[in-house]
Amino acid sequence: MSDCKSPRNFVSEHIDILPKSGIRKFFDIVSTMKDVISLSVGEPDFVTPWTIRESALFSLEKGRTSYTSNLGTLSLRKAVCDYLARDYAVEYDPKSECLITVGVSEALDLVIRAITAPGDEIIFHEPCYVSYVPEIRMAHGVPVSVNTYEKNAFALDPDDLEKAITPRTKAILLNFPCNPTGAVLTYEQTRRIAEIACKYDLLVIADDIYSELTYGERTPCIATFPGMRERTVLLHGFSKAFAMTGFRIGYACGPQKVIDAMMKIHQYTMLCASVTAQDAAEEALKNGCNAMASMRQEYLERRNVIVKGFNEIGLPCLTPNGAFYVFPNITSTGMTSQEFAVELLKRKNVAVVPGDAFGECGSGYIRCSYATSMEGIREALKRIGDFVNEIKNK
Repeated sequence: MSDCKSPRNFVSEHIDILPKSGIRKFFDIVSTMKDVISLSVGEPDFVTPWTIRESALFSLEKGRTSYTSNLGTLSLRKAVCDYLARDYAVEYDPKSECLITVGVSEALDLVIRAITAPGDEIIFHEPCYVSYVPEIRMAHGVPVSVNTYEKNAFALDPDDLEKAITPRTKAILLNFPCNPTGAVLTYEQTRRIAEIACKYDLLVIADDIYSELTYGERTPCIATFPGMRERTVLLHGFSKAFAMTGFRIGYACGPQKVIDAMMKIHQYTMLCASVTAQDAAEEALKNGCNAMASMRQEYLERRNVIVKGFNEIGLPCLTPNGAFYVFPNITSTGMTSQEFAVELLKRKNVAVVPGDAFGECGSGYIRCSYATSMEGIREALKRIGDFVNEIKNK
């Protein structure tokens, strides 16, 4: 057909300009290489505990292979709400204030789309999880970052947060313990943020996916502070604490009107999470907490080794109080984060993630996950130490 034109670019502009994940970039490279020690991907190296896997098998054996309610099975929603009431001191109605999602990533997407009109501003802290900015932009919102700093242990300063608020601000997105820094908020910082949310009538989206992986006393959930239950959407899941990444199962709890709006989007896109994964998640909440505590203790031991190792190498590294990441400062090498990560991978077969993949204020840092074996951590530290010595002795 001589009059057939060459295809134009059919991709919408706001999607076309989105960058690909800096984490996955290195993961894809690593997957093609041999003898690589990967500290790059935030996935537990533990196998899902046996009782959870067994419940998934039993669910299939019973022939539970159909759709569930869009909200998720009522038994899982009850188990989620019982767990939050017991461990987080916040109560939700399982029939109307809880939504089971395909991982916490879907829950994040749903809540941002449910609340965001074009031009609405969502405030978040950086360095932050790589999905936050793209999620907000895909909903035609405006991402507004507030930098956090090593000198403050990468905690969000409530004063800096308040300065970023404008008449267009709709919500505050929090992730503590934080990916990529492992930072946590103190009680006083959380209380101040709650007061700011109430003062300016803002919603708080609490991405609490790492909250069980806190080393020491856990700061209360922000939804428990005065006036906050009705303006907080709590996002959580099973991937990190229960080593269930492949099950893709999460949940959101919050005000009925917001949960209902999220459910509408979920209903027309995902329909429901896998019933097999839902049955496994229910078992995790009922009988998986001992295994979770055991994994947390192992992470704590690994954290102490990797922090000590980086500091001995000469790359200053704070001791994180949550999650399973460290965020060492590599500025003394004279290399950018990207240069350091690329050269380390090429020359020593160790994969880390450049800190600026998590926001510009992550420049000068690298993120390293200690969700890998102690043997792997020790060998990675040896190779990184050799790499740094080679650089400094050039």
